[in-house]
Amino acid sequence: MRADTADGGMRAAVIHRYGGPEEFRTETVPEPVAGPGQVLIDVTLAGLNYADLHCRTGEYARYPLPAVLGADVVGRRRGDGRRVAALLRSGGGYARVARAEAAHTVELPDGVADEQALALLEQGATAYGALTLAGRLRPGETVAVTSAAGGVGHLAVQLARELGAGRVLALASTPAKREFVRSLGADRVLDPGDPELAERLAAESGGVDLFVDLVGGRVLRAGLEALAPFGRLLSVGARGGAEESFSVDELADRSAGLLGFWLQHVLADRVLFAGVAERLFRLAAERRLVARIDRTVPLSGVAGAHRALAARETMGKVLVDVHRED
Repeated sequence: MRADTADGGMRAAVIHRYGGPEEFRTETVPEPVAGPGQVLIDVTLAGLNYADLHCRTGEYARYPLPAVLGADVVGRRRGDGRRVAALLRSGGGYARVARAEAAHTVELPDGVADEQALALLEQGATAYGALTLAGRLRPGETVAVTSAAGGVGHLAVQLARELGAGRVLALASTPAKREFVRSLGADRVLDPGDPELAERLAAESGGVDLFVDLVGGRVLRAGLEALAPFGRLLSVGARGGAEESFSVDELADRSAGLLGFWLQHVLADRVLFAGVAERLFRLAAERRLVARIDRTVPLSGVAGAHRALAARETMGKVLVDVHRED
């Protein structure tokens, strides 16, 4: 499917200044032009990620304005028409045509639907990389996952099981979210607002071996206090306000490790990135890993989707159908 305006332009959700969700406008803009090592993709669906909210305000990355945001897409690669998914390090996803680095593009197997592939590439690769590359999860270990109903979290719960975790604990903020996470196979689901969270985590597990945190703040502190000796505290895109800090003595008292994970280091290694994507797609084709699609919105619905994501009203992945406008 090609751009649909006579002058070669395309429809996109655009911001002209940084700010709130109300800054989005659905407009016709020029198509991107592919440079060396890049490809154009006729987009079928784009994805929303929590980092998009910070891109919109200019806190995470400041693109030249007017800007099209969006870090992941699925569609057809121009030139050969192959079905592909891609991660976009410079935005451009909320549009009918996207420009991607060829090295950040992967072909999709027939057994994986577009929606599943898109939900798995950015957030699934983050969950998988956090558990295996940074967290170095070992079979039989106890894993705890925060924000477990979110795009990364609900995949991390499933992957922890798939990777052989002995016990999977999860944190989710509402009864509906906790019920959803239980359906994914978590052994125990806790309320992150519980003032005795650290004690409950430690009591449930006898000590957490790997605490995967996507929230930050006091929840990160509770994770540290619940660690087993030689446990690891892993921060992945913390978003909970004030950052928590730990002294070396606090870590040493538990023989604990403090780690971070950034997907960019996976993308920088084409072989590694392709291998992670292949593993995720194989699990999806076998129905051993299933992404929940919370909602699919039109281009005109991007602002509302940003509001819902900021309010933590979503469970799983939010998609944008770039060929719908209302």
